[in-house]
Amino acid sequence: HERPEGDYCPICSLPIPFRMDDHSAFNVCCMKRICNGCNVAAQKRGMHDCAFCRTPIEDNEADTLAMVQARVQKKDPQAILFLGRKYFFGELLQTDKRKGVEMWTEAAELGS
Repeated sequence: HERPEGDYCPICSLPIPFRMDDHSAFNVCCMKRICNGCNVAAQKRGMHDCAFCRTPIEDNEADTLAMVQARVQKKDPQAILFLGRKYFFGELLQTDKRKGVEMWTEAAELGS
């Protein structure tokens, strides 16, 4: 069985080991999951922004949410999927399971 594209680091192209949350970080600026090795390598080079797109990392939830919502308005399926999860599970936002499922459906229709 072949792993999906999102299971590979977009920088080094290596598969991210399972429990991916333990071995990588998800960056909302570009909606990419970057392996810890690439994140550490970037930090050692003095880069403390996103290792993939070079966007400064937001340090508060309001700015992070605004960044995601801007991508959702542009119909980015990964951003819609991400925001749907936040609504469904009540992470950063008040729980709204119906809105979460609606967003997941929209993301699926857009190819996520």
